[in-house]
Amino acid sequence: MAQTADRDANRALRARFDEVFGQYERLRSGLDDLQQRLARLRVTAESEDRHVKATVGPRGQLIKLELDPRIYRDHNVEALAAKITSTVQQATERATSDVQELVRGYLPPGSGAADYLRDGNFGSLLRRSDAALREEAERDE
Repeated sequence: MAQTADRDANRALRARFDEVFGQYERLRSGLDDLQQRLARLRVTAESEDRHVKATVGPRGQLIKLELDPRIYRDHNVEALAAKITSTVQQATERATSDVQELVRGYLPPGSGAADYLRDGNFGSLLRRSDAALREEAERDE
């Protein structure tokens, strides 16, 4: 009876290993493509009045800022600064969303890395490790 239980457990473990290894192979084979796509990612946002246009890269870094000459008619520098900041933030939010969408296709569902990209919470990266440690601690009690 114990041998049958061991064989069943081994089959289940082997099936789970095959599943995880398959996910890893898919992830690994697509990383070069993902890196190239991320490197090419550019997102542009424009202010409502079209006086400010900001282009950012995949990490939200400002790559290009275009100012329409009409902005010089209004001498309110605080308003201009707010408009530039808002436009860059819009572009960055869209870039973050685009990166999340690209990466989602390469990471397994429920992956800590995918969750971290979505929520920016470092705890997401360690969620699985934390759960494994808790289980181990509970078994030791």
